[in-house]
Amino acid sequence: MQDWTMRITHVIDHAAREAGTREIVTHWADGTETRTNWAEVRRDALKMAQALQVLGVKKGERVASLAMNHSRHLVSWYGVAGMGGVLHTVNPRLFDDQLEYIANHAEDKVMLYDAAFQPIVDKMKSKWTTIEHYICFDPPAGSDVIAFEDWIGAQDGDFSWVTGSAQDPCMLCYTSGTTGNPKGVQYEHGSTVLHAVSGLQPSTFNFSASSVMLPVVPMFHAASWGLPYAGAMAGIKFVFSAVNDPAVLHELMEREGVTDSAGVPTVWLAHFNYCDAQGIDLPKLKAATIGGSACPRFMIERLMKNGTRVQHAWGMTETSPIGTVGGPTWDWEDLTFEQKVDKTAMQGRPIFGVELRTVDLDDWGKELPRDGKSSGALQIRGPWIIKRYFKAEKDCVDADNWFDTGDVGIIHPDGTLQLTDRTKDVIKSGGEWISSVELENAAVGHPEVAEAAAVGMPHPKWDERPVLFVVRKEGSNVSADDINEHLKPLIAKWWMPDAVEFVDDIPHTATGKISKKDLRERFSDYKLGA
Repeated sequence: MQDWTMRITHVIDHAAREAGTREIVTHWADGTETRTNWAEVRRDALKMAQALQVLGVKKGERVASLAMNHSRHLVSWYGVAGMGGVLHTVNPRLFDDQLEYIANHAEDKVMLYDAAFQPIVDKMKSKWTTIEHYICFDPPAGSDVIAFEDWIGAQDGDFSWVTGSAQDPCMLCYTSGTTGNPKGVQYEHGSTVLHAVSGLQPSTFNFSASSVMLPVVPMFHAASWGLPYAGAMAGIKFVFSAVNDPAVLHELMEREGVTDSAGVPTVWLAHFNYCDAQGIDLPKLKAATIGGSACPRFMIERLMKNGTRVQHAWGMTETSPIGTVGGPTWDWEDLTFEQKVDKTAMQGRPIFGVELRTVDLDDWGKELPRDGKSSGALQIRGPWIIKRYFKAEKDCVDADNWFDTGDVGIIHPDGTLQLTDRTKDVIKSGGEWISSVELENAAVGHPEVAEAAAVGMPHPKWDERPVLFVVRKEGSNVSADDINEHLKPLIAKWWMPDAVEFVDDIPHTATGKISKKDLRERFSDYKLGA
């Protein structure tokens, strides 16, 4: 067989050649819209690769982006890889000390950014010691910053993609750093191409040439779940929005004929609230991919009743990020609606290329059976799973390449993964394990609960007992007794929280996840009775 090195440039070449006129629409932060296509994205990526070489960026060096979802950001995904560089997608929601750390740790040479993030750039510029050039994707009229379109427009695009190995790096993403500094995860050309191919499976994104995808998951978050690469392979139409206003997203979905979307649960909740307030129906999407955190059951039910296939997914920055995706199983048509919701509420099954196992929480050398009952620490391995963090001295996997995800889960006989907690958050009471995530999901099902967090607090008899911290919805006077009554039919009796405490807010990490660490610190003096 022919020697055909798996590199990102093959992806954009294919998209331009086979789906060159397929539209890519962008709604910008200022309300304007632009339309391009795959052929023009490739043309601009070639110009960008030239422009980076003119700046002196060398193969293997990092180019940072601080940007939302739009076509120019998409160009950079291919332009940086095309000149042999590594695109470092920076999360603008990180704290200042994290932003300082990751840019310097990555040794970024160029910063591409949205005008909306000019205040971040101005604040951090003196602290980013390796960045030599700043280029704005969408500068306002009259601005004196370097404009992306002008920058690449100075080149003619007569450029040949830089060649190399499938093992060459192409993208760098950092974890959110819930403990210590963020860690860098460097993706390779070959692993990224394999990941994108797997994303096209019917059991994953199920893209075809007729698909129209509006990704709400940001392009700076875990490689946007691989969508920009998988979408290019299938030649789909992309609809991007640089703002996540549900009114804007809804109008785009309706007008542009969007068939697919992807985002975290809070995105869908905001869309529900918008439609309810306006008295309008949800968009008639064919599929909704939901990941980032566990999706509440009521959300799954509402989307499914709207005729939308819900693809509940699990992954992490370290897994490129797809690990599992939920889709119809072989017996789907034989299941009742409630059984379908039950199945969809889990995290789905591994796609080809991913292996999963669980090990005993008290004896990590003991692998657990796939019996749908045994709960243990989740481990993963495969060709797009991390082996070593960026610049680390040691591998982060065992001798057999198993990577510890930090999650707790159950694997069912048909391979379906059911996540129950994080290993650092699971509550051990009287020698038995309680899932804080399942307790939280049950609580937020109450119509007057805005958010809930379950934390194991020290107990003189049981070692730990769950305490439920609840944020009421605006105008609500829901009581602890009300919430306990709501929980009783949903969870085991011994899982019932020893206390329900109402708080004004629950702390979150920079990426929006509940920070149990900060919550424990806030209530470090909390005492439970005997």
